[in-house]
Amino acid sequence: MKTILVVDDEPNYLVILSELLRDEGYETFTAGSAEEGLEIARHTDLDLIITDMRMPGMDGLELLKTIKGINPSLPVIMITAFGEVDKAVAAMRAGAFNYLTKPFDNDELLVSIRKALEHYEVVRENTRLRAEISERTSYASMVGKSHRMREIYGLIEKVAPTPTSVLITGESGTGKELVARAVHSNSPRSQAPFISINCAGLPESLLESELFGHEKGAFTGAVALRKGRFELADGGTLFLDEVGEMPLSLQAKLLRVIQERAFERVGGSRTIRVEVRLIAATNKDLKEEVEAGNFREDLYYRLNVVHIHLPPLRERTDDIPALAHHFVAKFARELHRPGLQIMPETISFLSTLPWEGNIRELENTIERAAVLCSKELITPADVQPESSGDQPSIGWGDNLQLEQLIPPETPLPEIMNTIEKKMVAEALAKADHVQTRAADSLGITKSLLQYKMKKYGLQKK
Repeated sequence: MKTILVVDDEPNYLVILSELLRDEGYETFTAGSAEEGLEIARHTDLDLIITDMRMPGMDGLELLKTIKGINPSLPVIMITAFGEVDKAVAAMRAGAFNYLTKPFDNDELLVSIRKALEHYEVVRENTRLRAEISERTSYASMVGKSHRMREIYGLIEKVAPTPTSVLITGESGTGKELVARAVHSNSPRSQAPFISINCAGLPESLLESELFGHEKGAFTGAVALRKGRFELADGGTLFLDEVGEMPLSLQAKLLRVIQERAFERVGGSRTIRVEVRLIAATNKDLKEEVEAGNFREDLYYRLNVVHIHLPPLRERTDDIPALAHHFVAKFARELHRPGLQIMPETISFLSTLPWEGNIRELENTIERAAVLCSKELITPADVQPESSGDQPSIGWGDNLQLEQLIPPETPLPEIMNTIEKKMVAEALAKADHVQTRAADSLGITKSLLQYKMKKYGLQKK
């Protein structure tokens, strides 16, 4: 129940307003002076204060300023006499949520109250999320408090002080480079370079040059000596992103560097020795790649001394509220929108989406919403998937009578989960529990189907 304090030195107004608010279902406190109201505010968890402007002793404006010093977020609605425009302006500048002039319409007051309470609820929810984030929901730029993420934080703390090689696996967009940076920044090498290279982004000849460097004249276009990433990372950490894409010929050279800590630049003969910690990442199953002959087994075991697997976002939905709030704060700073907030309903909606693009997709969604939302408030409509507006009209659902199928006032997440569970179960039955066929019939990936099977307790057969 929402609690409202009414402050007015006229007893009749106190009686009328308190009865009106109680009839609307609000718990109401009354005070005949600003001093009395201030005492109540100090000892009561209030959601809103309604105060008259003109009172003997401390007036409403002074009460407003004092309240804002105690709780800057608590909304205050000012009641002013007709003609006190200058005082109303001063009240708004001091942080009043709204002001009404006597005599006022009850409906007008109730609308203003509802808006103030909704605003305060959003502010308090965001404050709660910020408090959650401060309680070990983040670690070295990573955000999350789920059990699996806390396990990863603990693993990073154990492996970071050592020189051991680390293999990080996980789907694209799960934050593998953030883990690599966390290992580096918590290691004795934190003041030394952290050098990264994407093994999938370059052809074999250029990748070799990027890794080991080249001498002047080593090939056409090599107009000067250039140090490779191994040299640049000497004493620090080299992060090999998408190492599963590295050609077999380069894998042999990489293995030699790991074993001997030495290499030659392309076109050179001088042996260069380095002391580098290797962290590799991939979205592939390297064990399967080894069996398929695409990855050297000896290199796999050299890289996979300590294995850190990052779960997809759909398997750590408990972290979505903290992540969403983190990204809202980030883009509020970057876009110079300090008042940017996100509604609790928006976060609830975000938690129902599959996020096949993982954290990267969530971040892009929040950024787009932060740019396009109005009134500094991100609503569920602002975070609709990009493709939703491009889909053609679904003819079979145009005349669907939902009230005949769904009990009234059923929460949206419950409706979506019920329908989704039934569709997945039926798809599995029709496909004779062949997961690939069931996933194809539902238009989703096999990994997403397996997640939904686990979510709804649908047994494998």
